[in-house]
Amino acid sequence: MAAVGARARKSATRRAVRPISSTTSRAFAPAPGLGSDQPEKGMVSMCRWLAYSGSPMVLDAVLYRPEHSLINQSLHARLGVESTNGDGFGIGWYSADGGGDGTPAVFRDIAPAWNNRNLRELAAHVRSPLFFAHVRASTGSAIQQTNCHPFRHGRWLWMHNGAIQDFQRLQRDLCMAVDPALFSSIEGSTDSEVMFYLAVTYGLDQDVPGAVARMAGLVERVGKEHGVADPLQMTVAVSDGVRLWAFRYSTQGQSRSLYYSSAAETVRHLHPELELEFLNEVSDATRLVVSEPLGDLHGVWNELPEASYTVIPSPPGEDYLPFIPETP
Repeated sequence: MAAVGARARKSATRRAVRPISSTTSRAFAPAPGLGSDQPEKGMVSMCRWLAYSGSPMVLDAVLYRPEHSLINQSLHARLGVESTNGDGFGIGWYSADGGGDGTPAVFRDIAPAWNNRNLRELAAHVRSPLFFAHVRASTGSAIQQTNCHPFRHGRWLWMHNGAIQDFQRLQRDLCMAVDPALFSSIEGSTDSEVMFYLAVTYGLDQDVPGAVARMAGLVERVGKEHGVADPLQMTVAVSDGVRLWAFRYSTQGQSRSLYYSSAAETVRHLHPELELEFLNEVSDATRLVVSEPLGDLHGVWNELPEASYTVIPSPPGEDYLPFIPETP
Protein backbone atom coordinates (compact mmCIF):
# COMPACT_ATOMS: atom_id res chain seq x y z
CA MET A 1 0.00 0.00 0.00
CA ALA A 2 1.39 3.38 -0.93
CA ALA A 3 1.78 5.85 1.91
CA VAL A 4 0.98 9.51 1.57
CA GLY A 5 4.51 10.78 1.23
CA ALA A 6 7.75 9.73 2.88
CA ARG A 7 6.70 11.21 6.18
CA ALA A 8 3.76 8.82 6.32
CA ARG A 9 6.00 5.85 5.59
CA LYS A 10 8.33 6.74 8.45
CA SER A 11 5.62 7.40 10.99
CA ALA A 12 3.28 4.51 10.19
CA THR A 13 2.23 2.56 13.25
CA ARG A 14 1.99 -1.07 12.22
CA ARG A 15 -1.30 -2.69 13.08
CA ALA A 16 -3.10 -5.34 11.08
CA VAL A 17 -6.39 -4.47 9.37
CA ARG A 18 -8.51 -7.57 9.63
CA PRO A 19 -11.25 -8.95 7.37
CA ILE A 20 -14.99 -9.18 7.92
CA SER A 21 -16.72 -10.64 10.91
CA SER A 22 -20.37 -11.67 10.75
CA THR A 23 -23.51 -10.89 8.82
CA THR A 24 -25.96 -12.51 11.21
CA SER A 25 -28.33 -10.35 13.22
CA ARG A 26 -26.93 -11.65 16.51
CA ALA A 27 -23.37 -10.73 15.64
CA PHE A 28 -24.63 -7.37 14.42
CA ALA A 29 -26.99 -6.78 17.35
CA PRO A 30 -27.41 -3.28 18.85
CA ALA A 31 -24.30 -1.74 20.33
CA PRO A 32 -25.33 0.40 23.30
CA GLY A 33 -22.02 -0.06 25.06
CA LEU A 34 -19.63 0.16 22.11
CA GLY A 35 -17.70 3.38 21.72
CA SER A 36 -19.15 6.63 23.00
CA ASP A 37 -22.87 7.09 23.48
CA GLN A 38 -22.42 10.85 23.24
CA PRO A 39 -23.13 12.63 19.94
CA GLU A 40 -20.21 13.77 17.83
CA LYS A 41 -19.40 17.40 18.47
CA GLY A 42 -18.67 20.14 15.98
CA MET A 43 -20.68 20.56 12.81
CA VAL A 44 -24.45 20.37 13.07
CA SER A 45 -25.26 17.39 10.83
CA MET A 46 -23.84 14.09 9.80
CA CYS A 47 -24.58 11.02 7.71
CA ARG A 48 -24.04 7.29 8.12
CA TRP A 49 -22.48 4.98 5.54
CA LEU A 50 -21.11 1.52 5.01
CA ALA A 51 -18.85 -0.05 2.40
CA TYR A 52 -18.56 -3.77 1.72
CA SER A 53 -15.80 -5.56 -0.19
CA GLY A 54 -15.28 -9.31 -0.51
CA SER A 55 -17.23 -12.39 -1.44
CA PRO A 56 -20.38 -11.55 -3.43
CA MET A 57 -23.29 -10.94 -1.05
CA VAL A 58 -26.93 -9.94 -1.34
CA LEU A 59 -27.18 -6.32 -0.21
CA ASP A 60 -30.11 -7.12 2.08
CA ALA A 61 -27.82 -9.20 4.32
CA VAL A 62 -25.98 -6.07 5.40
CA LEU A 63 -28.48 -3.26 4.82
CA TYR A 64 -31.53 -4.75 6.56
CA ARG A 65 -30.87 -7.94 8.53
CA PRO A 66 -28.59 -6.67 11.33
CA GLU A 67 -30.56 -5.26 14.24
CA HIS A 68 -28.51 -2.06 14.10
CA SER A 69 -28.28 -2.06 10.32
CA LEU A 70 -27.70 1.03 8.23
CA ILE A 71 -31.46 1.23 7.66
CA ASN A 72 -31.96 1.18 11.43
CA GLN A 73 -29.30 3.90 11.74
CA SER A 74 -31.25 6.08 9.32
CA LEU A 75 -33.79 6.40 12.15
CA HIS A 76 -31.75 5.64 15.27
CA ALA A 77 -28.06 6.51 14.83
CA ARG A 78 -26.15 6.33 18.13
CA LEU A 79 -22.74 7.86 17.46
CA GLY A 80 -23.59 10.98 15.50
CA VAL A 81 -24.84 14.53 15.89
CA GLU A 82 -28.27 13.60 14.53
CA SER A 83 -30.11 10.41 15.42
CA THR A 84 -32.20 10.61 12.24
CA ASN A 85 -30.75 10.56 8.73
CA GLY A 86 -33.80 11.07 6.55
CA ASP A 87 -32.65 13.51 3.85
CA GLY A 88 -32.27 10.83 1.20
CA PHE A 89 -30.14 7.76 0.61
CA GLY A 90 -28.15 5.99 -2.06
CA ILE A 91 -26.53 2.70 -2.93
CA GLY A 92 -23.86 1.95 -5.50
CA TRP A 93 -22.65 -1.49 -6.55
CA TYR A 94 -20.37 -3.31 -8.95
CA SER A 95 -21.49 -6.37 -10.88
CA ALA A 96 -20.86 -9.75 -9.27
CA ASP A 97 -20.15 -11.42 -12.64
CA GLY A 98 -17.82 -8.76 -13.95
CA GLY A 99 -20.17 -8.02 -16.84
CA GLY A 100 -20.93 -4.69 -18.42
CA ASP A 101 -18.39 -1.93 -18.88
CA GLY A 102 -16.99 -2.06 -15.35
CA THR A 103 -18.84 1.02 -14.16
CA PRO A 104 -21.00 0.78 -11.02
CA ALA A 105 -24.78 1.04 -10.85
CA VAL A 106 -26.26 3.74 -8.62
CA PHE A 107 -29.73 4.12 -7.08
CA ARG A 108 -30.49 7.30 -5.14
CA ASP A 109 -33.65 8.89 -3.80
CA ILE A 110 -34.69 11.80 -1.59
CA ALA A 111 -37.12 9.66 0.42
CA PRO A 112 -36.01 8.26 3.79
CA ALA A 113 -34.32 4.88 3.48
CA TRP A 114 -36.44 3.27 6.20
CA ASN A 115 -39.67 3.21 4.16
CA ASN A 116 -38.48 2.97 0.55
CA ARG A 117 -40.01 -0.10 -1.09
CA ASN A 118 -37.78 0.11 -4.16
CA LEU A 119 -34.65 0.01 -2.00
CA ARG A 120 -35.91 -3.05 -0.14
CA GLU A 121 -36.76 -4.77 -3.43
CA LEU A 122 -33.35 -4.08 -4.96
CA ALA A 123 -31.48 -5.05 -1.79
CA ALA A 124 -33.17 -8.45 -1.71
CA HIS A 125 -32.12 -9.30 -5.27
CA VAL A 126 -28.82 -7.53 -6.02
CA ARG A 127 -25.70 -9.57 -5.28
CA SER A 128 -22.37 -7.75 -5.36
CA PRO A 129 -18.74 -8.18 -4.26
CA LEU A 130 -18.33 -4.45 -3.63
CA PHE A 131 -21.03 -1.97 -2.71
CA PHE A 132 -21.62 1.35 -0.95
CA ALA A 133 -24.67 2.53 0.99
CA HIS A 134 -25.29 5.97 2.48
CA VAL A 135 -28.08 7.64 4.47
CA ARG A 136 -28.03 11.41 4.46
CA ALA A 137 -28.50 14.22 6.96
CA SER A 138 -28.05 17.44 5.01
CA THR A 139 -25.61 20.08 6.24
CA GLY A 140 -27.64 22.74 4.46
CA SER A 141 -27.57 21.85 0.77
CA ALA A 142 -30.82 21.05 -1.02
CA ILE A 143 -32.58 17.73 -0.62
CA GLN A 144 -32.47 16.43 -4.18
CA GLN A 145 -31.34 13.25 -5.94
CA THR A 146 -28.18 14.84 -7.33
CA ASN A 147 -27.07 15.64 -3.76
CA CYS A 148 -27.48 12.06 -2.52
CA HIS A 149 -24.44 9.81 -2.19
CA PRO A 150 -22.65 7.85 -3.53
CA PHE A 151 -21.33 9.92 -6.42
CA ARG A 152 -20.08 8.23 -9.58
CA HIS A 153 -17.59 9.20 -12.26
CA GLY A 154 -16.59 6.51 -14.73
CA ARG A 155 -15.62 3.45 -12.70
CA TRP A 156 -15.27 5.45 -9.47
CA LEU A 157 -17.67 5.60 -6.51
CA TRP A 158 -17.31 8.17 -3.70
CA MET A 159 -19.23 8.90 -0.51
CA HIS A 160 -18.57 11.17 2.43
CA ASN A 161 -19.67 11.89 5.98
CA GLY A 162 -18.77 15.29 7.40
CA ALA A 163 -18.62 18.76 5.90
CA ILE A 164 -16.50 21.62 4.65
CA GLN A 165 -17.10 24.32 7.23
CA ASP A 166 -18.50 27.55 5.73
CA PHE A 167 -18.65 25.88 2.34
CA GLN A 168 -20.55 28.75 0.76
CA ARG A 169 -17.62 31.04 1.49
CA LEU A 170 -15.08 28.60 0.07
CA GLN A 171 -17.15 27.11 -2.75
CA ARG A 172 -16.09 29.41 -5.58
CA ASP A 173 -12.35 29.02 -4.96
CA LEU A 174 -12.67 25.24 -4.58
CA CYS A 175 -14.76 24.87 -7.72
CA MET A 176 -12.27 26.95 -9.71
CA ALA A 177 -9.63 24.32 -8.88
CA VAL A 178 -11.65 21.52 -10.52
CA ASP A 179 -10.35 20.49 -13.95
CA PRO A 180 -12.46 22.40 -16.53
CA ALA A 181 -13.00 19.14 -18.42
CA LEU A 182 -14.66 17.70 -15.29
CA PHE A 183 -16.63 20.73 -14.12
CA SER A 184 -19.76 19.98 -16.17
CA SER A 185 -19.97 16.56 -14.47
CA ILE A 186 -20.83 18.18 -11.14
CA GLU A 187 -24.61 17.75 -10.94
CA GLY A 188 -25.46 18.79 -7.38
CA SER A 189 -24.61 21.49 -4.87
CA THR A 190 -22.84 19.60 -2.08
CA ASP A 191 -19.36 20.03 -0.67
CA SER A 192 -18.98 16.23 -0.92
CA GLU A 193 -19.29 16.19 -4.70
CA VAL A 194 -16.83 19.05 -5.07
CA MET A 195 -14.38 17.10 -2.88
CA PHE A 196 -14.81 14.11 -5.21
CA TYR A 197 -14.07 16.04 -8.38
CA LEU A 198 -11.11 17.76 -6.75
CA ALA A 199 -9.72 14.30 -5.96
CA VAL A 200 -10.31 13.24 -9.58
CA THR A 201 -8.58 16.44 -10.71
CA TYR A 202 -5.58 15.67 -8.49
CA GLY A 203 -4.99 12.20 -9.91
CA LEU A 204 -7.41 9.71 -8.37
CA ASP A 205 -6.72 7.37 -11.31
CA GLN A 206 -3.01 7.22 -10.52
CA ASP A 207 -2.68 7.63 -6.73
CA VAL A 208 -5.80 7.47 -4.57
CA PRO A 209 -4.24 8.40 -1.18
CA GLY A 210 -2.22 11.17 -2.79
CA ALA A 211 -5.22 12.60 -4.65
CA VAL A 212 -7.35 12.64 -1.50
CA ALA A 213 -4.45 14.19 0.45
CA ARG A 214 -4.11 16.98 -2.12
CA MET A 215 -7.87 17.58 -2.06
CA ALA A 216 -7.79 17.87 1.74
CA GLY A 217 -4.75 20.14 1.58
CA LEU A 218 -6.50 22.50 -0.82
CA VAL A 219 -9.61 22.68 1.38
CA GLU A 220 -7.48 23.54 4.39
CA ARG A 221 -5.44 26.12 2.48
CA VAL A 222 -8.52 27.85 1.06
CA GLY A 223 -10.17 27.69 4.47
CA LYS A 224 -7.19 29.38 6.07
CA GLU A 225 -7.24 32.09 3.39
CA HIS A 226 -10.87 32.81 4.28
CA GLY A 227 -10.34 32.71 8.04
CA VAL A 228 -12.05 29.35 8.63
CA ALA A 229 -10.28 27.73 11.58
CA ASP A 230 -11.27 24.08 11.08
CA PRO A 231 -12.46 23.75 7.50
CA LEU A 232 -12.50 19.99 6.92
CA GLN A 233 -14.34 17.12 8.57
CA MET A 234 -14.48 13.82 6.69
CA THR A 235 -14.78 10.12 6.57
CA VAL A 236 -14.60 9.10 2.92
CA ALA A 237 -14.99 5.86 1.00
CA VAL A 238 -13.81 5.60 -2.60
CA SER A 239 -13.55 2.61 -4.95
CA ASP A 240 -12.64 1.74 -8.54
CA GLY A 241 -14.47 -1.60 -8.38
CA VAL A 242 -11.31 -3.53 -7.54
CA ARG A 243 -10.15 -1.92 -4.32
CA LEU A 244 -11.80 0.10 -1.59
CA TRP A 245 -10.12 2.97 0.26
CA ALA A 246 -11.46 4.47 3.50
CA PHE A 247 -10.20 7.70 5.09
CA ARG A 248 -10.79 9.31 8.47
CA TYR A 249 -9.56 12.88 8.99
CA SER A 250 -10.54 16.32 10.30
CA THR A 251 -8.62 19.57 10.67
CA GLN A 252 -9.69 19.75 14.29
CA GLY A 253 -8.51 16.20 15.03
CA GLN A 254 -11.99 15.08 16.15
CA SER A 255 -13.17 13.10 13.16
CA ARG A 256 -16.47 11.34 12.58
CA SER A 257 -16.55 7.74 13.78
CA LEU A 258 -15.33 4.96 11.46
CA TYR A 259 -14.92 1.21 12.14
CA TYR A 260 -13.74 -1.87 10.29
CA SER A 261 -14.70 -5.48 10.95
CA SER A 262 -12.45 -8.21 12.32
CA ALA A 263 -11.41 -11.49 10.75
CA ALA A 264 -13.94 -14.28 10.44
CA GLU A 265 -11.52 -16.67 12.15
CA THR A 266 -11.21 -14.21 15.06
CA VAL A 267 -14.98 -14.20 15.50
CA ARG A 268 -15.09 -18.02 15.39
CA HIS A 269 -12.46 -18.19 18.11
CA LEU A 270 -14.03 -15.55 20.34
CA HIS A 271 -17.66 -16.64 19.87
CA PRO A 272 -17.90 -20.40 19.27
CA GLU A 273 -21.56 -20.26 20.35
CA LEU A 274 -22.54 -18.54 17.09
CA GLU A 275 -23.96 -20.35 14.10
CA LEU A 276 -20.96 -20.11 11.82
CA GLU A 277 -21.93 -21.65 8.49
CA PHE A 278 -21.96 -18.28 6.78
CA LEU A 279 -18.37 -17.58 7.89
CA ASN A 280 -17.17 -20.40 5.66
CA GLU A 281 -18.70 -18.67 2.64
CA VAL A 282 -16.69 -15.44 2.77
CA SER A 283 -13.08 -14.94 1.72
CA ASP A 284 -10.32 -13.90 4.09
CA ALA A 285 -10.21 -10.51 2.34
CA THR A 286 -13.90 -9.75 2.96
CA ARG A 287 -14.46 -6.67 5.10
CA LEU A 288 -16.98 -4.05 6.11
CA VAL A 289 -16.17 -0.42 6.88
CA VAL A 290 -18.95 1.42 8.70
CA SER A 291 -19.67 4.79 10.26
CA GLU A 292 -21.26 3.03 13.19
CA PRO A 293 -20.83 -0.58 14.41
CA LEU A 294 -23.62 -2.96 13.45
CA GLY A 295 -23.28 -4.91 16.69
CA ASP A 296 -21.82 -5.24 20.16
CA LEU A 297 -19.97 -8.58 20.18
CA HIS A 298 -16.51 -8.26 21.70
CA GLY A 299 -13.71 -8.29 19.16
CA VAL A 300 -15.86 -7.78 16.07
CA TRP A 301 -15.44 -4.05 15.45
CA ASN A 302 -12.27 -1.95 15.46
CA GLU A 303 -12.04 1.84 15.33
CA LEU A 304 -9.98 3.24 12.47
CA PRO A 305 -7.55 5.67 14.12
CA GLU A 306 -7.78 9.42 13.75
CA ALA A 307 -6.01 10.76 10.63
CA SER A 308 -5.54 7.42 8.92
CA TYR A 309 -6.64 5.43 5.89
CA THR A 310 -6.82 1.84 4.75
CA VAL A 311 -7.20 -0.05 1.49
CA ILE A 312 -9.10 -3.29 0.90
CA PRO A 313 -7.97 -5.87 0.03
CA SER A 314 -4.60 -5.46 1.67
CA PRO A 315 -1.59 -7.75 1.31
CA PRO A 316 -1.07 -10.13 4.27
CA GLY A 317 0.14 -8.20 7.29
CA GLU A 318 -0.43 -4.82 5.66
CA ASP A 319 -1.69 -2.01 7.89
CA TYR A 320 -3.60 1.21 7.77
CA LEU A 321 -1.39 4.24 7.33
CA PRO A 322 -1.41 7.84 8.58
CA PHE A 323 -3.27 10.32 6.41
CA ILE A 324 -1.50 13.64 5.95
CA PRO A 325 -2.98 16.41 3.76
CA GLU A 326 -0.69 17.85 1.09
CA THR A 327 -0.90 21.35 -0.29
CA PRO A 328 -1.27 21.02 -4.07
